[in-house]
Amino acid sequence: MTEARVQTLVAMGSYMALVILIGLYYARRANTSSRNFFIGGRTIGPWITALSAEASDMSGWLLVAKRLRTYSLLAGDAITIPDYLSNRFHEQRKLLMSTAALFILVFFTVYAASCFVTVGKLFHALFGLPYTWMMILGAVFVLSYVAIGGFLAETASDFMQAVVMILALVLITLAGVEAAGGAARVVENIRRIPGFFELFGIARPLLADGVQRSSAAGEPLFGAAGTYGLLTILSSLSWGLGYFGMPHVLTRFMAIRNPAELDKSRRIATAWCVISLASAVVIGLAGRARSKKE
Repeated sequence: MTEARVQTLVAMGSYMALVILIGLYYARRANTSSRNFFIGGRTIGPWITALSAEASDMSGWLLVAKRLRTYSLLAGDAITIPDYLSNRFHEQRKLLMSTAALFILVFFTVYAASCFVTVGKLFHALFGLPYTWMMILGAVFVLSYVAIGGFLAETASDFMQAVVMILALVLITLAGVEAAGGAARVVENIRRIPGFFELFGIARPLLADGVQRSSAAGEPLFGAAGTYGLLTILSSLSWGLGYFGMPHVLTRFMAIRNPAELDKSRRIATAWCVISLASAVVIGLAGRARSKKE
């Protein structure tokens, strides 16, 4: 194994060990009651609420956050989304609760499986380790620290992950732009992409077997700028609206200690999203300019 791979393995191992330690730290508190285990006893602060939610996923859930926090407490002190829906509508036969739980079980099994698949592919690509066993190990690792420390451990580790993500993205952005020859060169390269800077236009890479074609000189090839069709617009809107019901994010808002602090969480989460997403885009564009420079 090369020195670079050893360094990567040590860094990843240290991160995983830290996550397990977080689980152990919260173990006693989390296991005192179901309320503590599933929503942290409604004691989560605004920073952890915002950044743990964004580390899990990103969108505009904070529009429903305050109402959910208030009514989940009034609706029998509900600690899960199915529990809240059932109590909110005073159902007797628990049909709504069962349906919501079934939807979460089916669709989040697929969602979680995709994450474990990524773990398997990552360790196989980096270290040549068996894909299937790494996928299973990833599942065991996640289940272990969640079972030990519950919701408190999960939100704390997500908070740490959000901090690591934004620091890494900003540092790589700065280094990438510098390596590409500066911001002016990156912008100059972007201007050559038809439709990129047009408000109602969209860049259209020329593909061959799903991969962007290049010229003999290695220049990525694009077709004429396209436009946003009705299907594209509707698809984008549908994708965005789906995030309002993501249970693993909504529970963060149910767990915050004070509904009034959600305004602060909203500002933190928005700033995190703007910086992180902008950095990710700039990294890709700087990479294009860097490859042309070489």
